[in-house]
Amino acid sequence: MGLLDGLVGQALGQVTGGQTGGGGSMLGMVTALIQGQGGLGGLLQKFEQSGLGEQAKSWVGTSANLPVNADQISAALGSGALGELASKFGISPDQVSGALANVLPKAVDHLTPNGQVAQNGAGLDSLTSALGGLFKG
Repeated sequence: MGLLDGLVGQALGQVTGGQTGGGGSMLGMVTALIQGQGGLGGLLQKFEQSGLGEQAKSWVGTSANLPVNADQISAALGSGALGELASKFGISPDQVSGALANVLPKAVDHLTPNGQVAQNGAGLDSLTSALGGLFKG
């Protein structure tokens, strides 16, 4: 399709490391990102602060998810967070931002089925459990 689709496909292929469907590694990437931002609320606040509040609210809400692109992900999260994820998963920051642009709206939507962010915050186990169904291959 396009360059972004190619990057996402390449990132997903490298991130999966041969796991069935790639779900385990994408789950790990999204979980690491959310935990690294202090939970889902912290992640959404990053998007709000970077001018992507409308997109983030659409992912939480019950209407259609507004898309983001890799450049917007990079601007919202910054090179530090992307660099950490890239290092952890053995891919480039560009590949991380491309993959996250594809899966993050779905992941946040999946974590907020009632259109609200849980106030108590999810621990690692509950976050992994909640996202697990989204990434099953």
